[in-house]
Amino acid sequence: MTTLKAVLVPTDFSPTSEQALRYAKAMADAFGAALHIIHVIEEPYGQPWAVEAYGFSLAALQDEWVKEAQKRIATVLTPEEHQCYRAEPSTVLGHPVSEILRYARDRQVDLIVMGTHGRGPLGHVVMGSVAERVVRRAPCPVLTVRPEEHEFIS
Repeated sequence: MTTLKAVLVPTDFSPTSEQALRYAKAMADAFGAALHIIHVIEEPYGQPWAVEAYGFSLAALQDEWVKEAQKRIATVLTPEEHQCYRAEPSTVLGHPVSEILRYARDRQVDLIVMGTHGRGPLGHVVMGSVAERVVRRAPCPVLTVRPEEHEFIS
């Protein structure tokens, strides 16, 4: 029988990420697994608009993004849920796909549960899909949750 000890939920704080978190909590409940929650902040230096940000402090902007993300990730679970799930919230800087995969490998995650935004064919071609790239390269199974998925029944 498969045993899950660690479940990872990448979040961008969207409704789809909230849905993925509900699935992850159900999986953690079923297996007694720890819940890891990660939010990846893309560094402003790599953004296309960074060149036009002359005169702005990108370091200050980055610091503000990190502080805001840390506040938000701290409220994704209640204090009781943090304790119950042995939750490990984390905010990191970098490329979302690389950082999610690195986190999963470094912490020997058994399952990644993540939302997919379902942008459609044109949006997918233009934007790509973080979820798709994680699925292709993950060191463990990945459960993707679409925005229009039905609720998880335990």
